Amino acid sequence: MSRFQKLVFLGLVIIVGSLVYLEASKPEPVNWFPSYTTSDKIPLGTYVLDQLLEDKLDENYLKVNIPPFEQLRDSNFSGNYFFVNNSIDFDRAEVDKLLDWASRGNTVFVSANYHSYELMDTLKIEMRNDWVAGNLGSEPLLNLSNPKLRAKDPYHIQRDFDVRYFEAIDTLNQVVLGESQLYTDTLAMTDPKVNFIKAPIGKGAIFLHAQPEIFSNYFLLWEEHAEHTENVLSYVQNGKPFYYDNYYKSGKPINLSPLYILLGNKYLKWSYYFVLIGALLYVLFEGKRKQRKIPIVKPLRNQTFEYTRTIAGMYLDRREFHDVARKQIALFMDHVRTQYRVPTNNINSRFFNTVAARSGNTFEETRELFIYLEQIENKPEISRQELRELHNKIESFKQQIDGKS
Repeated sequence: MSRFQKLVFLGLVIIVGSLVYLEASKPEPVNWFPSYTTSDKIPLGTYVLDQLLEDKLDENYLKVNIPPFEQLRDSNFSGNYFFVNNSIDFDRAEVDKLLDWASRGNTVFVSANYHSYELMDTLKIEMRNDWVAGNLGSEPLLNLSNPKLRAKDPYHIQRDFDVRYFEAIDTLNQVVLGESQLYTDTLAMTDPKVNFIKAPIGKGAIFLHAQPEIFSNYFLLWEEHAEHTENVLSYVQNGKPFYYDNYYKSGKPINLSPLYILLGNKYLKWSYYFVLIGALLYVLFEGKRKQRKIPIVKPLRNQTFEYTRTIAGMYLDRREFHDVARKQIALFMDHVRTQYRVPTNNINSRFFNTVAARSGNTFEETRELFIYLEQIENKPEISRQELRELHNKIESFKQQIDGKS
C-alpha cells in the first residue's frame, strides 16, 4: 500500500469514526410506536398499566402468552379476559370460542382502534373515524355515560390520535358505556360518539372499547387521567382472575436471531457497520492485484411482470376484488414510504401535508384519497367498478410527481 493510499485510508477511517460518534451521542427521538406490551416504557407501551394491575390485583392478575384459541381449551379458565392493542384481528374460530366462553358467565374486554371484522360482523356493529371538516388536529375527548363515573369535564388527550367510534349498534341488546369526540377548542362534548359498549352474551358479556391509548403509559401518567382508565376497568368482574393478553401485541418481539439482536443495539450496530466498511476498504485497496478474471454470467430473465399478471388474473377470475384492492392499497402505502420517504404508521394532518408536498398534490386531494382508501379497506366486498376507480385514483395521484398530468 502506497503512502497516498495509507493517507486516504486513514482519512476515511477518521470520517467514519466521527460519523459513528455523532450518531451514537445524539439523543434518541421519542418512539410513538403503538407497542402496547407490558415491557415497553415508551409512550404507547403498557408498563405502567402492568405495574398498577399487579399491585391492585396481586394473585388475580395473570398474563396469557398464547393465542386465545389455545388458551380457551383449558376447562378451568374463567374470569376476565383483557385485550388491548391498536389492532386486534380475531379469526372466526377465535370469535366463536370467545363468545362461547363469555356465555358461560365470563367477561371479554377488547380495546382497540381497529377491531376484528369477524367479531364486529357477529355483533352487527360498524366502526367509523370521527372527523370535522377544516379541523387539522385529531385530539380525542373522552368520558363515560354512567353519571356515577362521569367526569365533570371530559378527558382530553393532547395528541393526534384516531378518534374511532361505533355506529348502528343494537340499543335493545347492547349498552352504551362511554363516548368520545374530536377536540374543537372547547372541552364541551357537543356531538358525542359511542366509543365503549357492553354486549351481553348468555350469562357473561363482551366489552368493546375504541380508544386503547387510555391504557398506555402516556395517558396514565398525564395529570389525573388514570382515574378514567380505572373507571373503564371497573366494569369487569371484581374478585375473579384478570387475564392480560400478551399475544395480540404490535410490539411483541418476533425475531431473536443473533444478527437481529446485534442490529437492535445502536452501539453494536455501528461497530458491525465499521467492521464491514473496513473489510470493504481492504478489498478495494488490496484485492485489485490478486483478483482473478471473472467470467460473464448471463443474468436470469426477470419474469416478475408475467408472474404478477398471472396472479392478478387468478384473483379477478375468482371475483376477489376486495383482496386485489387491499393489495393495491398495500402497494401504494409502500410507494409512499419508499418514494416519498413518509412513514405510514400515523396518518394525520401532518402526514397529509408531507405527502401532499412531496407528491405534487394538494392537501385536500391527499386527504380525500386516504379517506377513500380507508373506506374501501373497511368494506366487506367491492365491485369491479370500485376496484377500477381505486386504481384510477391511485395512478392519478402518483402521476403528479412524474409530470405526466
